Amino acid sequence: MKGFEGKLLIVDLNTKKISEEPIENSIAEKFLSGAGYACRYLYDKIDKEIDPLSSNNILMFMTGIFCGSNAPTSGRFVVCAKSPLTGIWGESNCGGFFGPELRKTGFDGIVIKGASESPVYLDINENGAEIKDASNLWGKGIFETSAILKENSGSPLTRVACIGQAGENLVRYAIIASEDKAAGRTGMGAVMGSKKLKAITVRGKKRSYNAFDPEGYKEAVKTTTDHIKSAFMTEMFGDLGTSSGVDMYNASGELPIKYWTQGTWEGAYNISGSTAFEKIFSGSYPCYACPIGCAKRAKINEGEFKTDGEIEAAEYETVAGFGSMILNDNLEGIQRANYLCNDYGIDTISGSSTIAFVYYLFDKGIIEPEDIQGLNPTWGEIKPALELLRKITFREGIGDIMAEGSDYVGKKFNVSQDEIATTYGMEIPYHDLRRMYGMAAGYAMGTPRGPCHTSCDAYIVLLGYPFSEYGIELNIDWYQDDGPVAEFCARIQDYRALYSSLILCVFANPPTDMVLNMVTKATGLNLNMEDFKLLGERIYMIKRLFNLKMGLTAADDRLPKIVLNPVNEGGSAGKTPNFQQLKDAYYEYRQFDKVSGYPNQEKLKKLDLDNI
Repeated sequence: MKGFEGKLLIVDLNTKKISEEPIENSIAEKFLSGAGYACRYLYDKIDKEIDPLSSNNILMFMTGIFCGSNAPTSGRFVVCAKSPLTGIWGESNCGGFFGPELRKTGFDGIVIKGASESPVYLDINENGAEIKDASNLWGKGIFETSAILKENSGSPLTRVACIGQAGENLVRYAIIASEDKAAGRTGMGAVMGSKKLKAITVRGKKRSYNAFDPEGYKEAVKTTTDHIKSAFMTEMFGDLGTSSGVDMYNASGELPIKYWTQGTWEGAYNISGSTAFEKIFSGSYPCYACPIGCAKRAKINEGEFKTDGEIEAAEYETVAGFGSMILNDNLEGIQRANYLCNDYGIDTISGSSTIAFVYYLFDKGIIEPEDIQGLNPTWGEIKPALELLRKITFREGIGDIMAEGSDYVGKKFNVSQDEIATTYGMEIPYHDLRRMYGMAAGYAMGTPRGPCHTSCDAYIVLLGYPFSEYGIELNIDWYQDDGPVAEFCARIQDYRALYSSLILCVFANPPTDMVLNMVTKATGLNLNMEDFKLLGERIYMIKRLFNLKMGLTAADDRLPKIVLNPVNEGGSAGKTPNFQQLKDAYYEYRQFDKVSGYPNQEKLKKLDLDNI
């Protein structure tokens, strides 16, 4: 099958043995590459009894079939394992340049088994790989680690993926970072830390892309790229970054405020993309083969949060988490929080939400100053959040509890699960489902990795991106909580599952037939649109089956009341979905059993998964 280099690098940290393994065509034809391939590959190797932070967990890095070509936004890679935060499927993808560089070494992915007794890093080039000592790197942040490894390699083009102190200290939502980008959710950094694997460096030689139809693929890529360049989102995100939506979301009711308890906030403009553009943005830094350039650089020239040169500017989720969620309108303070998360190696969504939860409990008097070493986390103040980030990273005081996630904090302080903004044990992202009921499916029903705004991004449709071939149009009433919305969301999940295997950025949304054309020209697979839809649904379903194998049931497909309680003001005032009705409709469409959560045999047979 074309579109692959054809082999995986297998690394056993117990024995220090390094080997190679061919790509299995039987998996590739049914699940493509990326997360789909990884989930089917790991499905038979990981059991419910395996502790995610034990040496028995397997960490897998995987590229997509377009990676290394000039297909738009194709430079991403995915990291997968059993999640230490949720106990189910762990998946996080990352932009930058690491993925294409890995392909240049001749590998499609890396499978890491076992655990080292002492800190190590993995150095990969076109001649193979070597496990090297990382004792001098242990205890260092991500920025310093990356700089040292680049310098030692002798080439600025060496790409580094590494963890910070949060990963070393097994913070359950620690990230893996690369080139100012992050594989951010589900705690893959903690899995890497549990293996004493500090970093992976890659440096390859230029290789020609292995397409089935080179000329046809070249034309398909050009057509798709031209379409993305002309899109509204490309212009909006290209100019103002992902935080360009803050003002709009505040007006519509999509912005989560004061830990999900408030409907609108006058401070939103002060932290918006337009304000950041005027005050702190200093440039863009697109990922490999990206025509959008949503990632921004920032520079703060004065004040207590003055930067030493340029830093990565905070993305939307980070701005909401350290901004509206705690009523902080100090834009510069948000950038500081983002910098610390990126250096310590903390997921900005789970990290900020756990911190906002502590603010919420402090405001209610459930947490006292003596519980948090004298801190005073009051609404609107960013400095306590910065100190809490440090405590989480080094597991000091309250930070040792918070490093386990919001559910663990709630358990320690006897708080009802309905007051904790999590599902499946992971913190909910920052697109309020009371604005569009479809996001309830993205957070609570059959979601592959827990609550996710990229595996069911209903809000993208509102921004003007229909998926017509999937029967999803712009005239959807997202304030429905019955069959149509449930069905639409399931279809979006299927399509985004396909994206997670290709791997493409969810900000690039050309018509589906253009993506299909690139797939067929790259791989040689003879697929029509119905085959394409079935492929996406199969990739979605293997992740669902993995989670069911880990012990998930229908009872886990739930939402806490704190994100369902109607707010009194703003664009979504008085609105909330009938979640049970939405869930019933979703289950009916998916053909899930209402108790076990399993798909029926008819569905599994249709997807060619009945032999699992």
